[in-house]
Amino acid sequence: MTVIFVCTGNTCRSPLAEALARQMAADRGIEGVTFASAGISVLEGAPANDASMLVGIERGLDLSPHRARMLTPDMVDANTLLLTLATSHLSAVRDIAPGATVYLLDDYASRGEHRRSVSDPFGGGLEEYRAAADDIEAMLPGALDRIASEGASRRR
Repeated sequence: MTVIFVCTGNTCRSPLAEALARQMAADRGIEGVTFASAGISVLEGAPANDASMLVGIERGLDLSPHRARMLTPDMVDANTLLLTLATSHLSAVRDIAPGATVYLLDDYASRGEHRRSVSDPFGGGLEEYRAAADDIEAMLPGALDRIASEGASRRR
């Protein structure tokens, strides 16, 4: 299974979500899942935003290899789960990859109990980036639990 986190420019929220998910999945022993990220309005090849990199360093993550990329239909197949960071991304993702499995991260993580977007910290201060990372960290355990349980049911 591939999980692609999607935001606008793929330089702030989605790279943080990708790195945090990879770290949390490894800590939980979740295997067989590839984590990636992409955006819907991207400057191809741009590095992660400096503030995102700093917040990543604070959390033991290295975002320096990250390069922004546009979400394309070629990235998506039947084993791909697209998780958007904001409700505003849902329709754009559905336009790019019709028929794809796509959810708002919070909606997926809470199994429909919440539909909260992660605020876009772009242009804000370090505190806005920390708050976005905190929100992502709070949502990921539920998402990883669901990914692990649905992955287990697929193997049966």
